[in-house]
Amino acid sequence: MAVGAGWLLDDNYGCTDKLFLSTLKKDSPVLLDPDQCQLVLVDYQVKLMPAIQDEARVIRKARLLAQMAHLMAIPVWATTQRAEALGPFVPELAALVPPPLDKLAFNACADGLIDVLQPPHATSPAQGKNARSLPKHLRKPAAVEPLAPARPVIALAGVEAHVCVLHTALDLLANEFEVWVVSDACGSRQTRDSDAAFDRLAGNGVELVTAEMAAFEWLGGADHPDFAAALGYIKAA
Repeated sequence: MAVGAGWLLDDNYGCTDKLFLSTLKKDSPVLLDPDQCQLVLVDYQVKLMPAIQDEARVIRKARLLAQMAHLMAIPVWATTQRAEALGPFVPELAALVPPPLDKLAFNACADGLIDVLQPPHATSPAQGKNARSLPKHLRKPAAVEPLAPARPVIALAGVEAHVCVLHTALDLLANEFEVWVVSDACGSRQTRDSDAAFDRLAGNGVELVTAEMAAFEWLGGADHPDFAAALGYIKAA
């Protein structure tokens, strides 16, 4: 037996503490589940993208995400930043997204994204036990409790990574969404800014993945009925 990092390990480096193993398994990150996901694409605009480092790669990876989302019936949402100044979505993506939510705030949640991801009608009245037994004129208005979103996992990508993507991701976390940022479909004008953004996001509990990782996790296996079509999208990206 050997001792490593405070745990007893067998000669094959297997932990002998079954309770620890069960806890580790339960707390390990899961794969992206297409039935739990929504995709949010942030600010891929015609007057902004030319300033982004590795623009062509960022657009290709975002297109892969949008194509996969359509293939897997994952809801897709889009935002623009001051479209009258920075223009519409780039043509490579425009046909794959609904009309974007135009915003002034860098944080898309502050300008209505939360209402799209978790509609305001998704609420339930919280009645007291004896509410119906009281005369109608004595009843208090029912409190309204928000329901959890049907799809609580957000796959998020866009530009710039250190501004609108970062601000939006952190607010989504604060609103109790699970956030996965697709790093190679994100970009900034300076690489050091996107690198700093990814470090900060990871430090706050955001999962970082690549577009290809997301695609294969959504598929789950080569036996998926749309695997051949998905593979074509993946190879083109």
